[in-house]
Amino acid sequence: MLKRSYLVVTGLLLFAFILSIALGAVYISPGNALRILLGKMPWLEFAQTWPDYFETILWEIRLPHTILVALTGAALAGSGAAFQGLFRNPLADPYLIGVASGAGLGAIAIMSFPHAGRYLIPAGAFLGALGTIFSVYALAKVGRIVPLTTLILAGVAIGSFTSAMTSFLMLMSDQMVLQAMGFLLGGSTVAGWEPLKIALPYFSLGITLLIFSGHSLNVLQFGEEQAQQLGVDVEKIKLFVIVSASLTTAAAVSFSGVIGFIGLVVPHVIRLIWGGDYKKLLPLSIIGGGSTLLVSDLMARITLAPRTLPVGIVTALIGAPFFLWILRRAKREVFW
Repeated sequence: MLKRSYLVVTGLLLFAFILSIALGAVYISPGNALRILLGKMPWLEFAQTWPDYFETILWEIRLPHTILVALTGAALAGSGAAFQGLFRNPLADPYLIGVASGAGLGAIAIMSFPHAGRYLIPAGAFLGALGTIFSVYALAKVGRIVPLTTLILAGVAIGSFTSAMTSFLMLMSDQMVLQAMGFLLGGSTVAGWEPLKIALPYFSLGITLLIFSGHSLNVLQFGEEQAQQLGVDVEKIKLFVIVSASLTTAAAVSFSGVIGFIGLVVPHVIRLIWGGDYKKLLPLSIIGGGSTLLVSDLMARITLAPRTLPVGIVTALIGAPFFLWILRRAKREVFW
């Protein structure tokens, strides 16, 4: 059953990946897209039946974009699964402690400078997210303990403050409103291979750390007191999960904008289908998050082609009804 689950989600990811590099304003058949990709292998050769500019579009534009989108979806879904396990709440998501609003403030602050370079925007977003994480953690800490309820309240407070500052900066500069709105709705500010090279170490480290937190999250499902009785250092586990999930989310937001609902919906669907074992739930959510965001991004690119919608609009249109269904289901379980 476990092997079948990995085969299913990996197959969906590969299918979404091929469609993502093939479809767009310029149509490249999936077969040709696959041949162009495989043709770079030294032991494979295909007769060229496509124009040269297909290769330029695929290698220089679509392939780096597709890989970045897949990594972003994987990071958000993995972080969402980790936060849901940490807070023992299926409605938790990667933005619960204000990471997104802090990243938004950092990005908008850089955009407010008229001659800021394009790579300074993700850097500003990442620093804003980090500043938010450390501020929330410092405010929530009571002695050597970090109560989860206090952590959420601190996240709400800091998130409200950074959102207000973001709105203030946008009102002060009319010229950057459209660019800022694009970022806040899930629009990447950079393209090509360079941002992917910068982001890849952060994604790789964060996703790897999340996968290794599966056993610890399983123990936490029994409650903090029970986990302590089993000899687990609960505070170290909480710090490890918070830092890993928050840094992974920060990297995703910095390079791809604020994209909602992936971290909420994907882990919940995986849990409903394959159960709540976090050693299995985390990697399946990571793979499933990549394919889900690829499909959402594809819809954003082809709906109004050649114009591109911010992918956050698509994920919100799909995720909001699902969120309401989760909420209704949770209410039924409580009251019945």
